[in-house]
Amino acid sequence: MSSIDLAHINATLGHDAQGLVDWAVGLGRPAIVTTNFRPFEAVILHLCTRAQPDMPVVWMDNGYNTEATYRFADEVTRRLQLNLSIYLPRRSRAHREAVDGPVPALDDPRHAAFTEEVKLEPFARALRETAPQVWFTALRASDTAVRAQMEPVSINPDGLVKVAPLLHWTSKQLYEYLVAHDLPNNFDYMDPTKGEDNRECGLHLAH
Repeated sequence: MSSIDLAHINATLGHDAQGLVDWAVGLGRPAIVTTNFRPFEAVILHLCTRAQPDMPVVWMDNGYNTEATYRFADEVTRRLQLNLSIYLPRRSRAHREAVDGPVPALDDPRHAAFTEEVKLEPFARALRETAPQVWFTALRASDTAVRAQMEPVSINPDGLVKVAPLLHWTSKQLYEYLVAHDLPNNFDYMDPTKGEDNRECGLHLAH
């Protein structure tokens, strides 16, 4: 993967989402797309499955999603015929809450362990089991300060090529894409590991 000219790819395809997906799929390396079925997630899933219909879709279901998010996940999976793999924490939500109580507050020292249990460990397990060399993600520069510093294509220390085709898209562009392709959306979404919309969850700091 070291032969990839990141500067050239980012300069020429960084604002061309479908072109970037097609290029990355064209590398011929095992690829996955991760999703959390948050607002506008149908866009990245549509882009990726247009390029590779059987691309593995990885969802780290933390067990705390809203009813609307679970219904949305089922609808998008059916509509796009997703090759979906769901990764759950080792303990169920009911088990965790019976022993440890409700979700710890962001300033609670236990919050890091909670994030590790419901998101980071399942993702590490997903990476081991799917063994991708290319990872598609719906990160957007407007999400957090960390993401604003990212490039659409980067290579992780472990050699994983991380592709964020929607990095520079606005919510208006995402909405227009959904309308153009008659795709569903979901706004009733909550991530217990973030608590605040502009807070980094840790997954993209670790990977």
